[in-house]
Amino acid sequence: MSLIAQLTRHKSIEQLQADLGTRKDFRRVLGLWQLTAIGLGGIIGVGIFVLAGQQAAANAGPAVALSFIIAGIASTAAALCYAEFAGLIPVTGSAYTYGYAVLGEGVAWLIGWDLLLEYALIVAAVASGWSGYVLNLLDAFGIHLPVALRGAQGSGEGHVFNLIAAVVAMSVAVLLTLRTEWGARANTLIVAIKIVAVILVIGVGIFYVNPANWHPFVPERVVDAQGVAHFGWSGVVTAAAVVFFAVFGYDTLTTAAEEAKNPQRDLPRAILLSLGISMALYITITLVLTGMVPYTQLGNEAPVAEAFQALGMKWIGAAISATAIASILSVIFAFMLGAARIWFALARDGLLPGWFAKVHPRYGTPHRPTIALGLFTAVVAGLFPLGEVAKLVNIGVLSAFIVICSAVIMLRVRKPELARAFRTPWVPFVPVIGILFSIWLLSELAAITWMVFLAWISLGLLVYFAYGMRHSKLAQSEQP
Repeated sequence: MSLIAQLTRHKSIEQLQADLGTRKDFRRVLGLWQLTAIGLGGIIGVGIFVLAGQQAAANAGPAVALSFIIAGIASTAAALCYAEFAGLIPVTGSAYTYGYAVLGEGVAWLIGWDLLLEYALIVAAVASGWSGYVLNLLDAFGIHLPVALRGAQGSGEGHVFNLIAAVVAMSVAVLLTLRTEWGARANTLIVAIKIVAVILVIGVGIFYVNPANWHPFVPERVVDAQGVAHFGWSGVVTAAAVVFFAVFGYDTLTTAAEEAKNPQRDLPRAILLSLGISMALYITITLVLTGMVPYTQLGNEAPVAEAFQALGMKWIGAAISATAIASILSVIFAFMLGAARIWFALARDGLLPGWFAKVHPRYGTPHRPTIALGLFTAVVAGLFPLGEVAKLVNIGVLSAFIVICSAVIMLRVRKPELARAFRTPWVPFVPVIGILFSIWLLSELAAITWMVFLAWISLGLLVYFAYGMRHSKLAQSEQP
């Protein structure tokens, strides 16, 4: 078989659909609202409680609301494409599995390998942002960790290791090795608390909005001592590329397709519900936050809590920190769950060692990749600051969005007759919008981000040609 034929061999959609009812790797325990809660858990968190304020202070000013809208357009177009695939191929693996069915094994491997790292980095980045709120709350009660353990090196004077971030990453991994429904129930409760907290911030904060803080809405462009530009319209776009980190996450719920009770009906609905609710909350809270205090005061580790404390409402600031501590956990839960299931899917297909494709005999969870991810993310969260990790995350997910949007167009041409539980509207217009916005946001990322991404992809190609190509289940089935 030629190299091209090996790289483009693909799974049959019809066979994937036929296998759906026979797979017994996971237990089907998740309903619509638990799936939606996983999506909300993946989207709402550091974006509202940390990145919105930080990017307002660093790049966009009050126009950070526009940054979320820009990022949201790309995310919505991709979400509609994800929804079509989720209803068509409700199998564990998300973008990796969809790519395998349409674009072939080579592209599928790269996107799976890519998302494996990106999801793990999201866990690490969110754990790092979460630790800032824990420290804020501990300090309020007079409990002070040693300076060396309060953050990663480079995040503050005397900081060496972010102990709290490392501990939470490993703790969530342990939780996810238990029964999926236990973690899902806890996640649903946490997400409910999170939504109530965000509504509380909006409901209280709106009475303290000073419209003068919104002027100028797009601050004048400035260049710092290092020659880096901030603010102006270019700053709004730069902030959009960073906060994009906060407007995806619905894709994590598609990785739990084989644990959904009615995946073809519920997965598309959960994707659109979670993104719609999240975007409405994001845009509203950014306007309230930048209206409460001057945007220049939001460049800290816990901007929402600090904004209320600056207005003399220390009690609500402490309450927000406590809520953020609980709610950001759901983001870690969602992406850790997603990463472990992508790893499991790669191993089940033979592209990674089959040792990782074993579920726990008692709990029915992919415990081996979950624990391995817990250890990796704990180290990364402990050693690297939030900002550096967040920059590396977006490039992988944007690449996945381009693949998914392209695959929808290709599949409509190749197999228009397939029964689809959800159809992306206005094809090819919507997928093209997703592709173009994703390419635009990719162009705004720093050169070092691209270098790290290409290094990881190069490593992935080595793994594939050295192991995956020969051990692929499809390759073995083709042998005489």
